[in-house]
Amino acid sequence: MSTCPVRRPARGASIPPPCFRIFTMTRTYSFDPADPELRVDPYPRFRWLRDNDPVHWSDLGFWVVTGYEDARDVVRAEVFGQGDFVANIALFYEPGFDVLAHSSYRWLSEVFVMRDPPDHTRLRKLVVQALDARRITAMRPRIAAITEQLLDELEPRGSMDVIHDFAYRLPTRVMCDMLGIAAHEVSEETLGKLNQAIADSFIVFETRALAPAELAHADAQIDFLTDYFDGIFEQRRREPRDDLTTALVNARDGNARLSREELSTVVIGLFGAGFETTAHMIGNGLLTLQRFPEQWELLCREPALARQAVEEILRYESSLQATYRTALEDTVIRGTPIRKGQRVLAILSAGNRDPAVLPDAETFDIRRAPHKPLSFGGGIHFCVGAELARAEGEVAFTALTRRLPQLRVDTRDPAWRAGFLFRGLERLQARW
Repeated sequence: MSTCPVRRPARGASIPPPCFRIFTMTRTYSFDPADPELRVDPYPRFRWLRDNDPVHWSDLGFWVVTGYEDARDVVRAEVFGQGDFVANIALFYEPGFDVLAHSSYRWLSEVFVMRDPPDHTRLRKLVVQALDARRITAMRPRIAAITEQLLDELEPRGSMDVIHDFAYRLPTRVMCDMLGIAAHEVSEETLGKLNQAIADSFIVFETRALAPAELAHADAQIDFLTDYFDGIFEQRRREPRDDLTTALVNARDGNARLSREELSTVVIGLFGAGFETTAHMIGNGLLTLQRFPEQWELLCREPALARQAVEEILRYESSLQATYRTALEDTVIRGTPIRKGQRVLAILSAGNRDPAVLPDAETFDIRRAPHKPLSFGGGIHFCVGAELARAEGEVAFTALTRRLPQLRVDTRDPAWRAGFLFRGLERLQARW
């Protein structure tokens, strides 16, 4: 039996306070990712769990950890992995549900982040090569140019929906550029469809039973993405170019090239890695900076703080809230036995605000000394899009504060998207 190097907790009261009121109840609290209050403001719930029940058993059938060290250990330790994908998804549906009959779940089952070695190792290596630090550094001038082009289009309007007009479009244009899909080869309408398809299809990462309409829509969006990129691959086979798409088409695993399904999986995964985190980091970050106007004004005065601002946004309002792992053998967390096959939900955003490792953790401060947020996960599943997201965020906030210092967003009653694992806004209106 393996043991994670974590500490035994002190136990406290029996239920956390709802987000906007505090009272004591006698029934036992059971964490539920579908709790609507988590969508509005999850942090009071997380704080209570972290302080009172840091290794928490949910009646839904999984463990929940909220401390920084605990969450870090779960995502890094080899004793935890992804486990049996089909079995994990089937738990949320009625008996007889055919997981792999749905194209969205079938795609998700092939994505390297949902697989354990050796399959994970082989597919991840291809994506890491596409998004390594050297390539990202070389891309920075292009990221800056694309950002300026977007703002050239938006600035005369005097207003925008930050999410759809800027935050979605920036990473999509950057990823198209990396893949060698030139601006004149993809219309704004198609870019918009690609944006929305990635956003909609990623609902399958939410480990819950999807409503029939949700699942049908996710299937349709994955089918659209697969068909679109299949067309790009076929074009590159006929007319090779000096670009990443051609390199993937010609990539070999031993003596065999990647299959059609593997190509689609890798490229959609690339889009997801470069899109989901970045888009919502920009939206969440702009909302948070405007909720703390002195921080926005500070960034406008000192644009060199953009890199630190990105790290603080990732820590304080992470777009990846949590991630699941499966115990691959019996283990222990803080003295609590975790049995082989049991699922553990590591709430990364709760760990990011753990005062045991970060003083004044509930304060948003872009001057904060460097800290390692858990927002990109860890271990072999550390987000391959991390450096790209950081670069895009730094460039985006530098440009926004320079060109639109008078920008103001509506911070009242923000429209948070549905779902728990990914925290982001459906829309965010801005004027200048």
